[in-house]
Amino acid sequence: MPEPAALARGWLAAVAVAAAAVLLFSASRYDYFGDELYFLAAGRHPSFGYADQGPVLPMLARLMDTVAPGSFFVLRLPVVLLTVLAVVLTADLAREFGGGAIPQLLAATAYATSPLLLLQGKLLTTNAVDTVLWVLITWLVVRWVRTRRDRLLFAAALVTAVDMQVKWLVPFLWLAIGIGALVFGPRELLRRPALWAGAAVVVAATAPSLLWQFRHDWPQLEMGKVIGGEQGVLGGWLTFVPLTALTAGYLGAALLAFGVWALLRDPALRAYRFLGPALPLLMVVFLLVGGRIYYAAGVFAVVMAAGAVLAVRVGQRVLVVVGALVTTAAVCFVLYATPWRSPDRIAPPSSPAEAAIDIGVYGEFGWPELTSEVLRVYDELPQQNTIVLTDTYWQASALDQFARERLPAIYSPSRGYGYFGTPPDDADTVLAVAVNESFLRWDFDRVERVGKVDSRLGYPGNTQDVTIWRCGGLRHPWAEVWPAWMHL
Repeated sequence: MPEPAALARGWLAAVAVAAAAVLLFSASRYDYFGDELYFLAAGRHPSFGYADQGPVLPMLARLMDTVAPGSFFVLRLPVVLLTVLAVVLTADLAREFGGGAIPQLLAATAYATSPLLLLQGKLLTTNAVDTVLWVLITWLVVRWVRTRRDRLLFAAALVTAVDMQVKWLVPFLWLAIGIGALVFGPRELLRRPALWAGAAVVVAATAPSLLWQFRHDWPQLEMGKVIGGEQGVLGGWLTFVPLTALTAGYLGAALLAFGVWALLRDPALRAYRFLGPALPLLMVVFLLVGGRIYYAAGVFAVVMAAGAVLAVRVGQRVLVVVGALVTTAAVCFVLYATPWRSPDRIAPPSSPAEAAIDIGVYGEFGWPELTSEVLRVYDELPQQNTIVLTDTYWQASALDQFARERLPAIYSPSRGYGYFGTPPDDADTVLAVAVNESFLRWDFDRVERVGKVDSRLGYPGNTQDVTIWRCGGLRHPWAEVWPAWMHL
């Protein structure tokens, strides 16, 4: 294969710097997101496995919190850097596909202005990291096609080993790549010893996490069922494809359509045809298994890059339309996704459904109010054997982050927090935060309402309309109640 064109360093630097500036500003706004608090709490409970993710993010969160304790901005810096790296890799994928400066710029801009990537690129979440690792894997595979350097396949396997400690979605990517290679070639890809040597590393690296899951009855698989049920809130299969396209943005969606066609039909990209089915296959699989609409976002980069190369080759008229789309996407989506509003200009959620749709915003508010009220109630109690029990893992994680030195032991049956420990039976008093009143009256002799949290901005049930109960006289041993009460 001929050597690709030079990387458009100047233009690409401008896009990368602009993306970094937007993401850094976004990362500096508001407060911790609920899942970020959970990763911090999980990092204080080191383990080879967790109920809902691998150990990479908890350990990363703990590292960043050690470097700058209490700084959500520093906590988010690795994700910002990874997202900017993905922007650069998207441009380089266009270069690998034979694109010059304009296709490279177009692909990088599409990726950088994607609403999903703008929103997730400012928060430390599993999907933000998982998405970039997919981009890195596809970039390594594409470079292997041109160079046939097997160390690139081994490197892709090493990235896969890391990604398996973040989420368990990356095998679907390799399944799509493998099917494409079997159907369209190069079948040589699946025969390379370096790839299978890397696969052995992946299995070995994942074994401790698999063993943890086995010992705890595979909560990760149960978590998949929970996520599948959540998709009904967004309209189920009828809205899956439109919402997936929406996450890519107008420009991104257009390039995705161009890209699938280019990878499958463009003679100039025949060597990469095996990547053409990846996005359609992944969308079908995630639709059938009840995955979230953004699970396939990791292949956006490689498909957008191919689409940019084809779009530029089509002709000048298309470029005029694409140029308008670039401007519209860059202005509208960046403004939409950037949290420029001050908190007092943000309206409270009108319903739980609205809060769920805009969870990335409302999930960052209300933690000071929650912490302050729980501390107030606890400080008014007589000195005795007390524990704190919360309904959600977000609440438990927030109290653990902001008040663990002033509060007694914190427990929650929610998500992975339920695996951090079972409450002791000898606690004289239980401060129950947002726990169902009927359950409390079934499990305790004495139940008294002692506090209320209802922050103006926050997430319903976590920091809004939250009742704090004081309970005593445990009726049933926690060893009996806890396993049945734990939920994902």
